[in-house]
Amino acid sequence: MKLANETLAALPDGIERPRYDRARLTPGIVHIGLGNFHRAHQAWYLHRLMQQGQALDWAIIGAGVRPYDAAMRERLLAQDCLTTLVELDPAGTTVEVTGAMIDYLPIVEGNGPLIAAMSDKAIRIVGLTITEGGYYLDPNTGGFDTTHPDIVFDAANPDTPRTAFGAMVAALRARRAAGHPPFTALCCDNLQGNGAILRACVVGLARLSDPALAEWIDAQGAFPNSMVDCIVPATSPELVAKVRALGIDDASPVSHENFRQWVIEDDFCMGRPAWEDVGATMTDDVHAYEAMKIRILNGGHQLLANAGEILSAPTIADCMADPDIAGFFRAVQTAEIVPCVHPVPGMTPLAYVDLIVTRFANPEIRDSTRRVAFDGSSRHAGFLLPILREGLAAGRSVAGLALAEALWARMCEGTREDGSVIEPNDPNWDVLNDAARRARHDPQVWLREAGIYGDLADAPRFAAPFAEALTALWSEGCRATLRRHAGG
Repeated sequence: MKLANETLAALPDGIERPRYDRARLTPGIVHIGLGNFHRAHQAWYLHRLMQQGQALDWAIIGAGVRPYDAAMRERLLAQDCLTTLVELDPAGTTVEVTGAMIDYLPIVEGNGPLIAAMSDKAIRIVGLTITEGGYYLDPNTGGFDTTHPDIVFDAANPDTPRTAFGAMVAALRARRAAGHPPFTALCCDNLQGNGAILRACVVGLARLSDPALAEWIDAQGAFPNSMVDCIVPATSPELVAKVRALGIDDASPVSHENFRQWVIEDDFCMGRPAWEDVGATMTDDVHAYEAMKIRILNGGHQLLANAGEILSAPTIADCMADPDIAGFFRAVQTAEIVPCVHPVPGMTPLAYVDLIVTRFANPEIRDSTRRVAFDGSSRHAGFLLPILREGLAAGRSVAGLALAEALWARMCEGTREDGSVIEPNDPNWDVLNDAARRARHDPQVWLREAGIYGDLADAPRFAAPFAEALTALWSEGCRATLRRHAGG
């Protein structure tokens, strides 16, 4: 059955579907970046509120700023922006159809439709899931990079910008001119202090072309920090077939684990849905939660994925079933990551590691190592290197994190130990692949990627164990190197 508004009532028994009248929904949120994660996470929370008869004036309008977003737009509009969510758990599978999203804006050069939608006073929140690498951060300072060509372009062409931030600034300019208040800008990407980073990007870009507007945004706008957590694999042909077998023709279904967490700083300038009524945590201090999740979960993903690629482990669950990869994961988490994480209410760092081990080992979640390893340039820089820097500053060993970086360098050489080819998997793949090939014989070549490592190449307590680890990976093999580090 083709998924659409008119077929909702005829869905097979046992499949939850919207109980609210979708024709009554009105928009309150524009969300930029309509990937699987948003549909399984933020949109799900809103859908749950709507199921209770709440938040009917907070429906989502989807948006994107890159040409590749057009394919997702076409698929979702063809099914009235409905999404089939499949919860995968060893105890059983549950399926529901969600309907909090009601439209998807055209993807056009200059972002005119997006700017017009965000200029509407009815839009009170603009959310973003554009990945960690989409924030134009300087690798050395962590601040907003005003020299990036996209940012230079947007500053010179504020009415026809290329970036999400440029579109937001243009819409905020229109709102100010019309006498409307600014919207709340809600970052949902895995960046520590993500609201503060988003503020720096939007205000920093506005300041390049209109300092008075920048001051207005900074003073009147809101940029709450948030932490999001749910494992959401990429949609596979097998998932599409699974959903069809259940009786639903959905071109873009989403699978997810039986765990969600959303911690949000309660700082909104034009109101918000009552997300706390459906399980979100509203707080004045997101930092400890996000540090625990980003460092143990997201950092842990990078510990697993590069080793998994080298050893041909297809999924994260397969990595956790491999005693050598799992032993390395546990050793680095316990010795080097946990000391850099503070407890949160109801959860210690070690207990969180145990929780993550259980979640990662879920065999029903076919989360590919390739997906998790994608864009290591951003993920290593965002998730592992800050821990490494803290460990160096505290005088602790960083041998495990150095090995993690060596595993990444070994992976970027482009071949697995079984001889198969690792296809390009990073926006900077050509540069990384060239450096990785040369680093096989001179490990320092890899650390001279200043855009990633900055001054870490000059830190002997990191550079020396890195060189030793990369040499061992090539001379002794990945498995023996992992075992030795884990004490096996």
